[in-house]
Amino acid sequence: MKNRKSSIERKTLETNITVEIDLDGSGVSLLDTGLPFLEHMLDQIARHGMIDLSIKAEGDLHIDAHHTVEDIGITFGQALSQAVGDKKGICRYGHSYVPLDEALSRVVLDLSGRPGLFFNVEFSRSQIGKFDADLFVEFFQGFVNHAQLTLHVDNLRGDNAHHQAETIFKAFGRAMRMAVSRDLAMEGVMPSTKGVL
Repeated sequence: MKNRKSSIERKTLETNITVEIDLDGSGVSLLDTGLPFLEHMLDQIARHGMIDLSIKAEGDLHIDAHHTVEDIGITFGQALSQAVGDKKGICRYGHSYVPLDEALSRVVLDLSGRPGLFFNVEFSRSQIGKFDADLFVEFFQGFVNHAQLTLHVDNLRGDNAHHQAETIFKAFGRAMRMAVSRDLAMEGVMPSTKGVL
C-alpha cells in the first residue's frame, strides 16, 4: 500500500488553510487556527485516530468563526480523500462508542465515495467557552462533502456540552482509525462485493 500522506492548501476570499495528514502516523498534531476549542477537538481526532495532523488556518475571525470552521472541514476532507487513495486493502467501515463522565457518543462511518451526514446532537448549551457549538455540524458537513464518506454522529446522552463535543470527536477519530486500517485479507482489493463502493 502506498504512502498514505497528503497536503492540501485551500484559499478563498475568507480563509487560507493548509492541512497535512499522515494516516500511518502516531497521533501527533500541530494546530494553528485561532480557535482554541476547535484545536482541542482536532487534537482528539489525531490522538484517537493515530494520524499525524497539521492544520494552519487564517480566516475572517473578526466577523465570526463560521467560514474558518467550515473551510477547515472542507480541506481536511480533501486531505483524507487524497491520502486514502483508491481505498484498496482497507477496512472501509469504522465505528466507535466513547463515554466521558455523563456523556456518551456513537460515530459510525463508511468510506463509501458518497457524501452523507446524519448529525443527531443536541448540545446542552450553545456556547462552549467562546466557541459556537452550532459550528460543529458545519465542520462535519464540509468534511463529509469533500472526503466523500457517509458519517453518522449520535450523542446518546450528556449534560455538559464540552463532554458531548469531546466524546464526538474522540469517537470520530477512533471510527476513522478503524475505517482506514489495513485489512490484510483485502490486500489489493476494493472493500466492496462488486468492486465499486
